[in-house]
Amino acid sequence: MTNHVLAHSIKLRPGLPSDIEPCARIVFDAFAAIAAQHNFPPDIPSIEVGTELMTMLLTHPHFFSVVAELDGKIVGSNFLDERSAIAGVGPITIEPTIQNRGVGRRLMEAVLNRASEKAHTGVRLLQSAYHGRSLALYSTLGFQVREGIACMQGSPIGASLASYPVRAAREEDLEACDRICRFVHGHDRHRELLDAVQLGTAKIVEHGGRITGYATDFGFFGHAAAETTRDLIALISSASAFTGPGILVPMRNAPLFQWCLSQRLKVVQVLTLMTRGLYNEPAGAYLPTVLY
Repeated sequence: MTNHVLAHSIKLRPGLPSDIEPCARIVFDAFAAIAAQHNFPPDIPSIEVGTELMTMLLTHPHFFSVVAELDGKIVGSNFLDERSAIAGVGPITIEPTIQNRGVGRRLMEAVLNRASEKAHTGVRLLQSAYHGRSLALYSTLGFQVREGIACMQGSPIGASLASYPVRAAREEDLEACDRICRFVHGHDRHRELLDAVQLGTAKIVEHGGRITGYATDFGFFGHAAAETTRDLIALISSASAFTGPGILVPMRNAPLFQWCLSQRLKVVQVLTLMTRGLYNEPAGAYLPTVLY
């Protein structure tokens, strides 16, 4: 079957909770295959991790999901995080035997159409820098490269900074945290933070008697925003672990990146932040999630 025929034989439909098992298998196989080709560790290290991820994505009320079927069999999926004015794309995965044949473009077009329908002011994603074909695909779909992000992993630092106390975030902290996110990015990520507060993973840092930064978690799916790099260092220093492949550190924040290296955190891989639509140059300091 030619690439043109295969891409047009694909049927797209919304994802369902009943799709968790086949989608988990594909997300594990796809990440393992592409990572092995480039001699990198896979982002999804086991089918169990893939199942946990797909369970969250296919049951969360604020994630849009689309699956691709060929002859009635699921062969790929893609997701759109709709919790903020800026939407985050991914993970997009396709059965390894039919990759590079137009299926990924159709899955991307589906989520971009959804973002337009829902009037999101921007769409963002993080792309594995070693995967040149995805960089090309996203660029042809209108995404622009913004900056390089280092995925970093290592032992918890387990330190506290004088005058920068860190504690668990509470719902009454949301307004102050939203203000910080708007200072850093020009928009807030209120629903993501609320999810993290309810899960018990969110933290805030205070300085001078007021909240100066927050983190939803420390890992691939956690983001952070802070007024200064010092605030962000205090948050990272408090983490009990760096979940998944690691935290995502913008390399243009040289003091933060160099501090992470001084704490013996290692670079696992480099990713590229890409955006479409509204984008403001960040102020202060931040960590993105793997979606943006």
